[in-house]
Amino acid sequence: MAKTQRDQTITIKTADEIAKMRVAGKLAADVLDMIGECVKQGVTTDELNQICHDYIVNVQQAIPAPLNYGTPPFPKSICTSLNHVVCHGIPGDKKLKSGDALNIDITVLKDGYHGDTSKMFHVGEPTIAGKRLSHITQQCMYLGILEVRPGAPFGNIGKAIQRHAHAHNYTVVEEFCGHGIGSRFHEAPQILHYYSKDSDKIVMEAGMIFTIEPMINQGKRHLKILPDKWTAVTKDHKLSAQWEHTVLVTEEGFEILTLRTEEANWRDSL
Repeated sequence: MAKTQRDQTITIKTADEIAKMRVAGKLAADVLDMIGECVKQGVTTDELNQICHDYIVNVQQAIPAPLNYGTPPFPKSICTSLNHVVCHGIPGDKKLKSGDALNIDITVLKDGYHGDTSKMFHVGEPTIAGKRLSHITQQCMYLGILEVRPGAPFGNIGKAIQRHAHAHNYTVVEEFCGHGIGSRFHEAPQILHYYSKDSDKIVMEAGMIFTIEPMINQGKRHLKILPDKWTAVTKDHKLSAQWEHTVLVTEEGFEILTLRTEEANWRDSL
């Protein structure tokens, strides 16, 4: 989500706030773990939305942050971005088919704090192109996360992501970025997924929490926004992929607050 003007003040979270962010992050990760078995041929993205909504509200006793967020109000509880949709796809009555690549983006609000994460899913037998793009995009996210440490400039994150994407002949979406997160859905700073000298002017500090969520395109980086004023799609209709984690800067480096159990050995994928 990237629809509101953000306060430029970067907040350093207290120990209590970090503890609440860990809870919210774990809940968001749990939603992605839960919904995986439901992503299959013939299911609609609106059905996936309803399952996630009910789980967040009834099981987790939390709030799906995207619902009614922004202008115009986002009408659903999750984002479902299919194939050439870059981000902010609105769940609907379209049935999934074999070969589809689907990003599900979850943001949970619990006790006043947000956990934000997304994952790529493949329906049935994935296409070679879809599987490769998804894999490289996930690596881009991890490589960006590895740059997180106190004293490091934020530009290092975008530099690592852009280098890896370009090395595989993919492009990086520039219109959307990661963001600070806490009691507000979107806070400063903006986390660019490409290199900009301006990003080197600010350094990371322990206690900062933000998302890293690269959107990587198979074709050109350019996108357009559909008339619903939310859904972003690639202009050339080629595939796009995205992965996202919420990350805490620690005294020693970083902690991924939305890490799923299946990612226990994530460094081995690099």
